[in-house]
Amino acid sequence: MSVPLLDLSAQHAALMPKLRDVFERVVESGQFIMGPFLEQFEQQFAKFVGVKHAIGVSSGTDALLVAMMALGIGPGDEVITTPFTFFATAGSIARLGAKPVFVDILPRTYNIDPEQVEAAITDRTRAIMPVHLFGLSCRMIDLGKIARKHNLPIIEDAAQACGARHKSKRVGSMGKVGCFSFYPTKTLPGLGDGGAVTTDDDELAARMRYLRNHGADKPEHFPLVGGNFRLDALQAAMLSIKLPLLDGWIEQRQAQAERYEHAFDELPLGTPFIAEDRYHAFNQYTVRVHGGSRDKLRDHLAADGIGSRVYYPSPLHLQPCFKNLGHRPGSFPHAEEAAAEVLSIPCFPELTRDQQDQVIASIRHFFRPE
Repeated sequence: MSVPLLDLSAQHAALMPKLRDVFERVVESGQFIMGPFLEQFEQQFAKFVGVKHAIGVSSGTDALLVAMMALGIGPGDEVITTPFTFFATAGSIARLGAKPVFVDILPRTYNIDPEQVEAAITDRTRAIMPVHLFGLSCRMIDLGKIARKHNLPIIEDAAQACGARHKSKRVGSMGKVGCFSFYPTKTLPGLGDGGAVTTDDDELAARMRYLRNHGADKPEHFPLVGGNFRLDALQAAMLSIKLPLLDGWIEQRQAQAERYEHAFDELPLGTPFIAEDRYHAFNQYTVRVHGGSRDKLRDHLAADGIGSRVYYPSPLHLQPCFKNLGHRPGSFPHAEEAAAEVLSIPCFPELTRDQQDQVIASIRHFFRPE
């Protein structure tokens, strides 16, 4: 029996009658761009996150772009972020002509180190962009204090953590703006690309709505220069079916994470950080393999028919496109060590107990062959 890293087929099979029904309703309506299906999802999602406004956009990457454009970030500005994340985080900063300013991560959580954030602030800093990596919220209370002290907005990159919380607050509700992805690998998976931005700021919400639609505030009137960043009505309608199920899906991920934690307790294997004040969404279940054996474990799992993936094999400060920033190996040691040691293994709501048992047995056999 093979075990994929992710398989949405069972999820979609269970939802197929509702998905077919909403597909037919969207097609029959003829309203594929903007319109009532998008508005319904935006209202649902704003309530779910706990904010006044949610604006559907075309991807998580475009969510970051729209947020920064609405905040006026551009050439010569600096945005502080992490080097250990998907490329879109820093790539979106660079696309606007701004400079991504990297600071190192906390080695247990893989999230940005608040103390280093404050040390990196200059007179050109225009925002702080923490990433809630693998489904775990950053230390938003500490980051919030720093942001208020220096009068800086926080742009939450919540692409991997939809549904996660820090204390009672969901990610995407603790900064100036939250940015989400509904890419099929996320905790709230769309049937293609999609994303959203969230905020409590009325003026900022209006600007982001204009910017996602070429900068128009009404037909053929453009107070801003925006882009075509709209979330399709069909994707919004499908997401409306899935959103009420998200908390239950996260609970299933958490149950699987608990099983892994107990199963790996006596192995020389680092497991995800669990904090009492944070509700982990487990977008990925990421283990840490010390001693240079990570790739051997990955190969071992592949031989046993088990999917795994390295998120991320190279930190962003060492990517060729950011060579001009002047970083070298050793610039951010915690991020570099994590990139050499992390491995994500199967963890998704439809993973069966038998499949998880197979993953556990394979990893145990790697470390303790009988």
